[in-house]
Amino acid sequence: MRNNRTAIALVTSLFFLWALAHNLNPILIPHLRKALQLTDLRSALVDSAFFIAYFVMALPAGALMKRFGYRAGIVGGLLLFATGTFLFWPAATLRSYPFFLSALFVIASGLTFLETAANPYISVLGDPATAPRRLNFAQAFNGLGAAMAAFFGGRFILSGTALSPAEQAAMEPGALDAYLANEALAVRVPYLIIGLIVLTAAILFLRIHLPEIQDTGDRNGARDPKAWRRLWWGVAAQFCYVGAQVGVASFFIRFSGQVAGIGEQDAAYLLSIGLLLFMAGRFIGTALMRWVAAPTLLAICAACTLVLVGIAVLATGLTAVIALLGVELLMSIMFPTIFSLSIEGLGRDMKLGSSLLVMSIVGGAIIPPLMGAISDRHGIQHAYLVPLLCFVAVLLFARAVRSTVSR
Repeated sequence: MRNNRTAIALVTSLFFLWALAHNLNPILIPHLRKALQLTDLRSALVDSAFFIAYFVMALPAGALMKRFGYRAGIVGGLLLFATGTFLFWPAATLRSYPFFLSALFVIASGLTFLETAANPYISVLGDPATAPRRLNFAQAFNGLGAAMAAFFGGRFILSGTALSPAEQAAMEPGALDAYLANEALAVRVPYLIIGLIVLTAAILFLRIHLPEIQDTGDRNGARDPKAWRRLWWGVAAQFCYVGAQVGVASFFIRFSGQVAGIGEQDAAYLLSIGLLLFMAGRFIGTALMRWVAAPTLLAICAACTLVLVGIAVLATGLTAVIALLGVELLMSIMFPTIFSLSIEGLGRDMKLGSSLLVMSIVGGAIIPPLMGAISDRHGIQHAYLVPLLCFVAVLLFARAVRSTVSR
């Protein structure tokens, strides 16, 4: 039991680490746009590099763990993560956007290994009945990492200096080049520090004893069709959830400006409050699962989220903005709960199921552009009908598993 507690504590630290990388992207996008003089479309490839890596690398990650175990997946993921951060140094020195995207792909590949390993590992390391509660607690530290990434990234990467096209045109070529080079170099030290921390974590995981959890189930027996049906429901629900989560946050600042006339800086401050609510929601959800079954709580949160998104679509002013902040609170338990419920009962196929669920994160690359297209044609509020439909899928999943999972 003591070994399990140590393992849970160490693996929980991984949730914090990958949140740092993920949530530096909103800082990185405007920074590289300025430093490399990119268009909005090209700067958005930062997120594309991440989500494509999840889709491409999830099955290889699952295959590696199936052959060598969870520990190999964690160590391999940390080494890839660290390598990607170190590549930021030459990418910034050369001011090469393809180099930056390659480094981001390597980082995200490492994160894919970590998420494919850590999520099911937390789920199976203990009583199966409390797996959703353990995973929600571990995922709460993801929110802490997100908040720290936003704060330190804004402080040490963003310079606060933005030159207009006219100001850039008026500068001497040498002065402009020096300004842009200095902006590009700002990412080197923060990413180097993150890489050293991650490399230290990899060394730690190599040196400590991490109990290997054996997959249960008859290796020669038939697969449980009910468990696999639930998994495919979970993959669809997770695809929709991740897309909705990314879309709700990505368009929040624009939504606040158009619907309530809130300035960008004030809207960003409100979004940071939303991220804190998101983190708090996971701690609250973890506590509530002592008394409320995970599928029931997921269904309640999904239903309430539908109401709040509906308010955001129909209302105006601050009411609509506050509704979206409520969405951040309520959707916080969805990813870990969908994940743990989806892999329950898979036995020997748990690593494969985990890979498929991690692949579904690619929803974050598909749903937001769809929202953007609707916003361009019909307005920002109509765009939020897309996450509303996504939360319907989450509700349907919760209702489908209520009678089939263990309490």
